Amino acid sequence: MQEALQLISSPYSWSLYFICAMLIGISKTGIQNIGTLAVPLFALLFGAKYSTGIVLILLCFADLVAVIYYRKAFLWNEVKKLLPLAFVGLLVGLFLGNYVDDKTFKICIGICIIVGVFIMLWMEKSSEEKQKLLTEKKWYSPLFGFILGFSTMIGNAAGPALSVYMLSKRLDKITFAATSAWFIFILNLSKIPLQVFVWHNITWAGLMLNIMAIPFILLGGFIGIKIIKVLPEKTFRYIIISLVIIASILLIIL
Repeated sequence: MQEALQLISSPYSWSLYFICAMLIGISKTGIQNIGTLAVPLFALLFGAKYSTGIVLILLCFADLVAVIYYRKAFLWNEVKKLLPLAFVGLLVGLFLGNYVDDKTFKICIGICIIVGVFIMLWMEKSSEEKQKLLTEKKWYSPLFGFILGFSTMIGNAAGPALSVYMLSKRLDKITFAATSAWFIFILNLSKIPLQVFVWHNITWAGLMLNIMAIPFILLGGFIGIKIIKVLPEKTFRYIIISLVIIASILLIIL
């Protein structure tokens, strides 16, 4: 426990940590990508690469809440399309992560998010007919699967690209949240042994820190469920896009 307490040095940092945990809870059950705001903040608190191990366990806790709540609303067909190349992306990200320093790692996270922003903005400007033609291409889902696997491995930063994919499929907000939660849950569980035995950035101290954040994850999950029930579909889409852009800017300036 003492080692866990030493990971965070000030009351301000503790407040920031618990707020980030709550944002992750909200993102898993309600507003996808609000959790992306926590990515640069965690990198600021713990360092870019080490933070991925701490964030991963928090994400798994939050994923579990989401998949239990949305156990009947997700589209397994969409998850199946993404998974094969997502696992390839995980391995590529794992390999590259061994050869980059913390500063480069942070830049990689930023690039993953910014690419997602540009794709999302392009998709929003395209007509529904053009989007449909694009999403029906055989390479479309595998390509996104690879991008998602790589970006989630390199910095738990798959949120923007995943939102682009789900928005392009024109899913309603509940199916969007449910399918995203199940896909990321599977990927995050797959990442745990890789980060324990290869990157060595999941520690007992970090795990104890995560346990202290569980009440805030649950609170965030409850808030997310309430928000998504009352949020109009159009507003939901605009919020998703805005949050991705804000997260990108934060990562660059922090």
